[in-house]
Amino acid sequence: MKTNRRTFVGGMSAAAVLSGSRVAFAQKKYDDGATDKEIKIGHTNPYSGPASSYGVIGKAEEAYWKSVNDRGGINGRMVKFITLDDGYSPPKTVELVRQLVEQEKVLSLFNTLGTPTNTAIHKYMNQKKVPHLFLATGASKWGKPKEFPWTMGYQPDYHTEAVIYAKHVLANVKDPKIAVLMQNDDYGKDYWEGFKEGLGKDANKVVKHVTYEVTDPTVDSQVIQMKDSGANVFFNISIPKFAAQSMRKAAEIGWRPAQYLNNVSGQVTTTMKPAGFDNVQGVITAAWLKDPTDKQWADDAEMKTWREWMAKYNPNGNVGDVNYVYAYSVSFLMEQTLKKCGDNLTRANLMRQAASHQKLRVPLLLPGITVSTSPTDFYPVQAVQLQRFKGETWELFGNVLAAEST
Repeated sequence: MKTNRRTFVGGMSAAAVLSGSRVAFAQKKYDDGATDKEIKIGHTNPYSGPASSYGVIGKAEEAYWKSVNDRGGINGRMVKFITLDDGYSPPKTVELVRQLVEQEKVLSLFNTLGTPTNTAIHKYMNQKKVPHLFLATGASKWGKPKEFPWTMGYQPDYHTEAVIYAKHVLANVKDPKIAVLMQNDDYGKDYWEGFKEGLGKDANKVVKHVTYEVTDPTVDSQVIQMKDSGANVFFNISIPKFAAQSMRKAAEIGWRPAQYLNNVSGQVTTTMKPAGFDNVQGVITAAWLKDPTDKQWADDAEMKTWREWMAKYNPNGNVGDVNYVYAYSVSFLMEQTLKKCGDNLTRANLMRQAASHQKLRVPLLLPGITVSTSPTDFYPVQAVQLQRFKGETWELFGNVLAAEST
């Protein structure tokens, strides 16, 4: 943040001595959504509809900002967090985001959820020059500061994650015959393109590729098609509702392939338990957050702090749901970014601060994973570790894998 150079006389600036006025040590700068007393942040989330299991993220973020305000806010300013239900419907997201930007006049959007929904507002946010920060989607396009300087993701990108799965399949499954279930939108296609890149010359190992629409009632017929293809590997690119359905159906029809599940559906409570624990043993996914059901974190200091926070601010929340961990971690990052702005709460400065984190330790990220950004690097978290489902929880294995190690 730039500071004005001043000449001081006896502890007061020369200007103040001459005018007899009080000293202003730093000039305050504000855009819409920020005042001496308040910072206004906008958010959309699917509290209803096919992705409603993610609704707890918005509720947890609401609780997080309450806890920030209880501690005195951000540099003395209270945070007004406005969260609206878009039902995971892109047209609804467009309508609500226009309301947040043009009527509520928020300083920034924060952690809006979903690839198709964020895609619908991507150009609009950049045309309006309103920060579109730390999105709840890992699509690789959120990290393109040249084309979209007002949009930044948070979690590891889907493309890199899928490359890691593909390489693991080739290294660990003898004579792989791969079936892919994919949500038919930008989210699904991002994973699919990364998976093909990871397979490289072995892309012909994919023997069946089926899609579903988010409005479909079930994916039963797709699972039957995949089994009938003779596939011995199942790469599952689906949100929790369909991920649970597909893994349960595979077990019901006696299909037991090696299973790879995209990280966005790796929750024990909303995916693995509904699928049936017996049906998901050995499933592999990528992790970058500490899972609250993993006993190795039972005495972890960050996890203890989080559990205390949950008890106070989310007493009815499920402490086994990693979505609450996710919400806490991304909200912490937003809090630190706003703090760095000081009294320069302009949208441009908020983006500058978001793009200047250096190996920031964000609570509940896995050991060895930190947040780093720069004006040319809009991917805050760029590493994962693989984990395998065992019993009623995940078990980490192998090393932390960064984008460059793939």
